[in-house]
Amino acid sequence: MAVTAVTPAQAVETVFRIESPRIIAGVARIVRDVGIAEEIAQDALVAALEQWPRDGVPDKPGAWLMATARHRAVDLVRRKETYARKLAEVGRALEDVPPPPEPPAADDIDDDLLRLVFTACHPVLTAEARIALTLRLVGGLTTQEIARAFLTSEPTVAQRVVRAKRTLAKARVPFEVPYGSDREQRLASVLEVIYLVFNEGYSATAGDDLVRPALCEDALRLARVLAALMPGEPEAHGLAALLEFQASRIASRTGPDGGPVLLADQNRAKWNRMLIRRGFDAVSRAGAGPYSLQAAIAGCHAGAVRYEDTDWKTIAALYERLVRLLPSPVVELNRAVAVSMAEGPEAALPLVDALAEEPALRGYHLLPSVRGDLLERLGRRAEARAEFERAASLTRNARERDLLLGRARTGGAS
Repeated sequence: MAVTAVTPAQAVETVFRIESPRIIAGVARIVRDVGIAEEIAQDALVAALEQWPRDGVPDKPGAWLMATARHRAVDLVRRKETYARKLAEVGRALEDVPPPPEPPAADDIDDDLLRLVFTACHPVLTAEARIALTLRLVGGLTTQEIARAFLTSEPTVAQRVVRAKRTLAKARVPFEVPYGSDREQRLASVLEVIYLVFNEGYSATAGDDLVRPALCEDALRLARVLAALMPGEPEAHGLAALLEFQASRIASRTGPDGGPVLLADQNRAKWNRMLIRRGFDAVSRAGAGPYSLQAAIAGCHAGAVRYEDTDWKTIAALYERLVRLLPSPVVELNRAVAVSMAEGPEAALPLVDALAEEPALRGYHLLPSVRGDLLERLGRRAEARAEFERAASLTRNARERDLLLGRARTGGAS
């Protein structure tokens, strides 16, 4: 079978998609403004689109983009500093000249991505704006993907991102990892951002790929750094444990054709035992917060040698605790799935039906997908088929759509 050659334009798009968070973070450390950093990263992208088709794709395209962006950032700072000196000579001061970088503190973290996360999660922003901006800058997500993660509209997300960058610039928020009480205040938002970035990589909301491992790797690495940074913070360990467990299953989540493999059908021999061990180690340091409870649930799956060995009663009980702690329609839906496995589909169907009018789940493809599965298990195949078709019409991920349409064609059989 012939292999389609990748064009320079496609190479630019692919590399930029992967490298943009690191490029923006590296440039932000120079210019001290995340909005300007993103603009410079986009300038590097334009330069690549102009030069790569003419000169060929470089051997290290990511390094090429980073070097180009950094050169432009340094030029910008030098121009501002030169302009400031000229104004100073005539007795004027330029207030917006970036200060020279200060020597790092002894306990500073040499990780630009982490700096970028904490900067984007500054309290000067609303919680929604912090998450949207970080997903955009660190996760490299499009506005459409962020909107799906938030279960909200694209214009709303776009406005949040634009306003967030303007607010950070106006407030002169430093590009740094905070310390003391400021760090503690921003932790909850940082944890949520990392969690959402991982989720987008673990189950992509759109496109042709079910999994985007690069996003998972970045989120997992940041979660590990946070846990090491805050050894006494149970939820940092809870999030790290959750992501370790989830990451351990990535290799088994897709088949040879890239299509999704349901949990019951996954080859558990492919599960990464080292990550599972790391997960259990981290969960031993966790507490009873939302991420810690989700980690305990993931640990139940990770500890089951076979799907049939899964302790669904414990999982359902953990979801019950999670619902009380973090009321959410999505958590309720997950609890219904666990109840269906512990007590049967007839016990879970009323729970799912009760969520049908939830505004947050309107357009959420997993609601009809779960309902279709319950109906199929109850032998109501025609109703199940309709639910799978509806779920397929709602998802923007091609792989998930194919799976759902396949289940609909087979009368709802898995």
